[in-house]
Amino acid sequence: MDADIARTPSPVLGLDDRPMWDSIRDRAMRLQRCCGCGTWQYPPGPGCTACLSENLEWRPVSGKATIISWVVFHRQYLAAYPAPYNAIAVRLAEGPVMISNLEGDPPEGSWIGRQVRLVYAEMPDGAVLPRFALQA
Repeated sequence: MDADIARTPSPVLGLDDRPMWDSIRDRAMRLQRCCGCGTWQYPPGPGCTACLSENLEWRPVSGKATIISWVVFHRQYLAAYPAPYNAIAVRLAEGPVMISNLEGDPPEGSWIGRQVRLVYAEMPDGAVLPRFALQA
């Protein structure tokens, strides 16, 4: 790898995170879903946040989401993210809320309520991250 390429910060892996990050690397994101009550959860954990069941399975997400909050940063904090860059909070169709970035041209006006779809961004250092793009 080129020494001039900024390194993407590595994900902080808890005890239950590796299957999710492996699925992201494979460009087929999966999240945990409770086999008892059907609740989807993010971040991953050892038990269902709704009913406390430990019977969880990894299921693919639809990739559909809605922006519920957004911000544009005009200051650079990390070398891998030159300013200006955005951060968005999306509610996945399955229910969980994720923080990510919007790929492509930003919409005019407020972004809240805009429909987006999951895409996979390969960073210059080879890391694969889940991002979102506006629905066409």
